[in-house]
Formats: sequence, C-alpha cells, structure tokens
Amino acid sequence: MTTTRPDIVLPDPTLRIGGRHVDARDRRTYPSSNPATEEHVVSVAAAQPADVDDAVSAARRQFEDGEWSRTDGVERGRILTRAAALIEEDAENLAALEALEMGKLFNDSVAGDIPAAAQAFRHFAGWADKITGTTALLPDFGPQRRLGCTLRQPLGVVGAITPWNNPVLIAAWKLAPALAVGCTVVVKPAEDASLSTLRLAELLAAAGIPDGVVNVVPGLGDIAGAALAGHPGIDKISFTGSPRVGKQIQSLAGDTFRKVTLELGGKAPQLIFADADLDQAMPWIAMGNFYHQGQVCAAGTRVLVHESRLDEVVQGLVDAADQARVGDPFDPDSTMGTIVNAKQLDQILRYVDIGRAEGARLITGGNRLDRPGYFMEPTVFRGHNDLTIAREEIFGPVATVIGFSSTEEAVRLANTTKYGLNAMIHTRDLSRALTVTEQLRVGTVWVNGWGVPDPALPWGGRAGSGIGRELGRSGIEADTEEKTVHIGL
Repeated sequence: MTTTRPDIVLPDPTLRIGGRHVDARDRRTYPSSNPATEEHVVSVAAAQPADVDDAVSAARRQFEDGEWSRTDGVERGRILTRAAALIEEDAENLAALEALEMGKLFNDSVAGDIPAAAQAFRHFAGWADKITGTTALLPDFGPQRRLGCTLRQPLGVVGAITPWNNPVLIAAWKLAPALAVGCTVVVKPAEDASLSTLRLAELLAAAGIPDGVVNVVPGLGDIAGAALAGHPGIDKISFTGSPRVGKQIQSLAGDTFRKVTLELGGKAPQLIFADADLDQAMPWIAMGNFYHQGQVCAAGTRVLVHESRLDEVVQGLVDAADQARVGDPFDPDSTMGTIVNAKQLDQILRYVDIGRAEGARLITGGNRLDRPGYFMEPTVFRGHNDLTIAREEIFGPVATVIGFSSTEEAVRLANTTKYGLNAMIHTRDLSRALTVTEQLRVGTVWVNGWGVPDPALPWGGRAGSGIGRELGRSGIEADTEEKTVHIGL
C-alpha cells in the first residue's frame, strides 16, 4: 500500500477567542487520534463553560462595536471572496487534516468538500451587498401620507455547533451566510474533527476578517456544546448532528426564545423504478450508501426497488462492495476510508447484529476488517421497511434493499419514517419523478443523481430531520432579523 500524505500544517490546537490563541482556563485537553492507525495526533484544548463565555463575550463586543457588522457589504464581500481563494490554496492541507483526524479519503476532500466550502464563501460573498428589504406606499393616515419599508439586519452573535463527518464544509455553510450579513460567530467543532475548523479560522483571519468575528471553542459536546447552546448571549444557535442532541439544544435555546436551525440527519430512501437506467443509476445508488463509509446525513441507505429490478440492484450493490478498496485515507487506491472512532464502529456492528437477529438477509459484508484502525466492510442486506436497520440512522456503510410493486407503495414506504431530510428518485419518466417528488415528505429530492447541496439552494429537513434551512436565500434570512419602519411624509 502506498500513500501520498502531504506535509501537514497543524493549526494551533488551542481555543481561538478574540483573535488570540489561548489555552482552556483549567488547561484541560482532549486527544485527537488518527482512526486509520489508532495513534495519537495532538492534544486539543477542551473549552469549559467559562471559556465559552469568554468567546461569546468577544463575539458580542465585536458585533456591538460594529467593526464587522457595520462594514460596507461590498467590503465584506471582498473579504469573503479572499477567504474562498485562501481555502482553495490550502485545499490539500485542509483535506489532509480531515483524513488524519476522522478518516475521510484525502482525494474525496480535495475534490469535493474543500472546493464546496470555498464555493459557499464565494456564493455568499455575492450576497453581502444585496441584503435588502421591501417598500410600500401606505394609505394616508388622516392628513399624513405614509411610506413603509423593511430592513434586514444581522441577528448578532451566532453559535454554530458542527459535526465530525464534513467539518470544513458544514462550518462553511454556517459561517459564510452569517458573515455575509454582518453577524459574529462562535463555532464549537466536533471533538473528532477540530483541527480543520481551527485551520479554517486561521484562513479567515488571513483573509481580513477582524479579530473576534470568528471564535472557535473546541471541546466536548456535553460541556462546551451545552454551554454554547444555552448561553444567554447567543442570538441564534445552528446545529448539525444527532436528533438526541438536537432535542437538548432546542430545549436549551427555547428558554431564551432565540432562533434555532437544526439539521439532524436522516434515513433517506432511494426509489428505483422499473424504467430506471441502471447503467446510469447504479454508481449513484452505490455512492449514496458507501461514500465516506456511509457517514453522511444524506446517505440513501433505504434502497427501495421495483420488484422487477430487485435482483439487478442487489447485484449492483454487491459488485460495488466487492470492488471497494477499504484502506488508508491517504492511499490514492482507496475508495473507502475509516469509520471515525471505535464507538461509531461498535454502533454500526451492533446494527448489523440487530439486522441478522430480526431476519434480514445479509448479502455481503457486515464485518470489521482485521487490521489496525476502524475499518468496516461495505454491507448489503435484503429486508423490509419495518426492520430496525431500515428505520434508524446507522451512519455507516450498511444498505438495506426493499422491494415494492407500485408507485403508491414506493411513496408509502419512503414516507414511513421519522426522518425527512432528503430522497433520491431514479426513473426515465419525468412526469413520475415530479409527481413522486411532490408526495415525498422531505426537504430535498435528487432525481437521477445524488451529491453535495449547492449553496444557492436551501438545505434542511422535516420531522425528525430538524427545523429551519441553511444555504440559499433561506440561509440569509435565517441570520437576519426583519424590522418594519413606518415613515410619515
């Protein structure tokens, strides 16, 4: 096995507050480890509630002082455009940090996540001088003529809690619109993927974003994350992660009636109809299950297939699993990297055991690889929609293939879930695709494909997949407050 690991520039592994790198007040740290080798990488400062309070105070001072919030939108846009360019220049280093810390393929991050993060900053840079309201000529009030208008103003301080599976990209999704409108931000990255977010903050500072605008407080979720979610100095909390933690955050934020955006994952269906072009569709179907080892909120691990194509799709997934090269994230021949940590791998294996116990037919995979590191075989089951493995988010490379006999049954199966983030449809019939799209209770539908959400369009879910939207115009509106003004003439 050969690897192409570049020289990695590690960021300062301390807290970034008010433009300075500082240790946690009590000097606590937590280990960052390489999931491919199980070796220690570096000790990262573990923020405590007092440190989070310092970061929120720094963000609040910066916002109230107006150095960023009252900067001309054109200038904010220029700075965000520079940030996008610096992210692109540092793409290999950012990708290497992701591979090193949470096991994503280096090549996938270089080609996918990091350019998409730069795209988010570049897109929202274009919004920075276009934050506009509306006007209305109102009826006279007695002898007085009146004009009405609305202003869109930055919310203030945004708390962003990001996951480990796409750390740079999802941080960009939360940071770019908030910065474009003039907010300041405190980011709490996942403890399994803090280094790339700290590096991103360094790049934003180099682009010209003033001290205190972006603050980063690595730490444990139940300490630093809870302190940020419940802090009275935060005007909005944006969280991507598990439903369990999302409920806790919503409860904490509800005490102060602040805005909340929650993206809580899913159990996305892929609907493959009888007329699907499987030569075109199978790479997307396989990617929807095995990309990033299935550790993707939008993963399409409920594979709903018309009974006339069931055997073909199962064989296509088995072929994809057999052809997968599970290995070192830095090895250019690897097509799958590692599971993020031992706890997550144990959870995936537990679900495999549950699937077997409930009568699902294991077609291929299901085992941890016998080598150092948290490597897992791509796994394919045949079963039905009532199985635990078909209902619950596994967050691993485990596909469950389920047959259907009609469009109505396919829609019913797809909607029989507590989640509602996204779905995929494979058909040559555009009329069917549009009809089914309207009937699916999800936030996003991909037709004849799958991929990364685009910053020009909103992203978010329904039901157990969360509330609110990120990206697109919706992302701008989520980070602003609308004020109505009546003017007597």
